[in-house]
Amino acid sequence: MADMMIISALQIGGDILANNPLGFLIFYIPFLLFIFYGQKIQAWMILGDVSRSVSKLQFMKDKARKETIEHLKTTLKPSKDPTERIDQFLEYFTIMPVDLDPNGIVKKIDHLMNVRNDRVRNEIKNLATVQDPVQTSVAENVLEVSSSLNFLYKVVRHYYLLGKKTKSFFILVQVQMIMPIIMEMANALASAMGALKNIQPLGDGVGPMVVGKLMTEHPKVTVAKDTVMGESEYNGRKLFILKAEGPGGMVGEVGTAIEKLVKDMKVSPTAVVMIDAALKLEGEKSGDVAEGIGAAIGGIGVDRFKIEEVASASSIPLYAVVIKQSLVDAISTMRKEIAEAADKVINVVYRVIDEKTKPGDTLIIVGVGNTLGVGQ
Repeated sequence: MADMMIISALQIGGDILANNPLGFLIFYIPFLLFIFYGQKIQAWMILGDVSRSVSKLQFMKDKARKETIEHLKTTLKPSKDPTERIDQFLEYFTIMPVDLDPNGIVKKIDHLMNVRNDRVRNEIKNLATVQDPVQTSVAENVLEVSSSLNFLYKVVRHYYLLGKKTKSFFILVQVQMIMPIIMEMANALASAMGALKNIQPLGDGVGPMVVGKLMTEHPKVTVAKDTVMGESEYNGRKLFILKAEGPGGMVGEVGTAIEKLVKDMKVSPTAVVMIDAALKLEGEKSGDVAEGIGAAIGGIGVDRFKIEEVASASSIPLYAVVIKQSLVDAISTMRKEIAEAADKVINVVYRVIDEKTKPGDTLIIVGVGNTLGVGQ
C-alpha cells in the first residue's frame, strides 16, 4: 500500500512537471526544504513553545513576588520598605555538605537546615514590628513559595537561552519534554499563595488534622522545636500523640521528638503509627486512604533518618497510613474529599492498634505535615 502511494505521488509529480514546469517548484521545493531545513524548522517551533512557557513562569514569579511584598507590608507592618530585603531573600541559597564520604552527612544536613530556618525566621522577625508567631510562620511559607517559583523560572530560562544560544536542538527538546511537569509544579505553587495568606488548611495538613482530633481534649507539651505532644488512651493502650504546633504553618521536628521520647524520656513504644499525605498516581482518587510499612514523612530526609535509626535500634515496627492527593491538592486549600478522609483515617489507625498491639502496650501516633490553620 505504501509503495503504491509513493508511485502515485511520483506519477502526479511527473504529470505536473510535464504540463507545467512551474509545477516543479510547487511540488518538490517543500520536500527539499524539509530535507535540508526540517530540523531547524522543528527547533524554531520548539523554541517558540518553550518561550511561551518561560513567559508564563516569569508572570507567575513576578505575581508571587508582588503578593509577597504586599502581604508582608500588610501583616507584619515593617518599619521600612521590605522590597529590597525580599528580593535578596529570593536569591537565598543553601550549599549542601560534601558527600564524598557519606558517613555523618545527615547530621551535617540537619545542622545546615536548622541554621537556614533560624536565619529566615530571624530575618522576618527583624522586618516585623508586629510579633505574631502565626503571621511569622505564614510569611516564611509565602517567601518559600516565591523563592521556589523564582528558582523554577531561572532554571528553565537558563536552558532556554542556552539552547537558543548554541542552537542545540537536543537541549530544547529535553526542556520541552519536561515542561508540562514543571508547569504543573509552578501552578501548584501559585495556587498555594491564596491558602497561605488566608491561613487556610492545606491538603498536606490532613495528617496533623487527624492527630489534632485525637489530642483535642488532652493537655499538650512542647517536646521539640515547633512540635507538641499529647497523651491519651485507647482500649487499654497508652498513646503518645505528636504533631507540629498549629495553627501556624509549621512542619515541626517529629524525628527529634521521637528520639527524645525513646532515648531521653525512656518511652518504650510497641509501635509507631505515622499519618501523612502522599502523592497519588494518575488515575487514583484524592482522599483515598492506604496502609503501609515505614516512616511516612517527606522533606529532605533528616527526620525520616532519625525515626528509622530509633526504630531499627529498638526493633520498633513502623506503620504508615497515607491520604492520597495530587501535588496541587497538597499545597493548596484542603479539598472536601481530603478533609472527609480524616475520620476514615482515625478508624484505620484504631484498627491497626487493635490488630498489631495488645492492652498495656504503648504507641506513638504521629501526624506529619504542614499545620497551617490546624490547631491541636
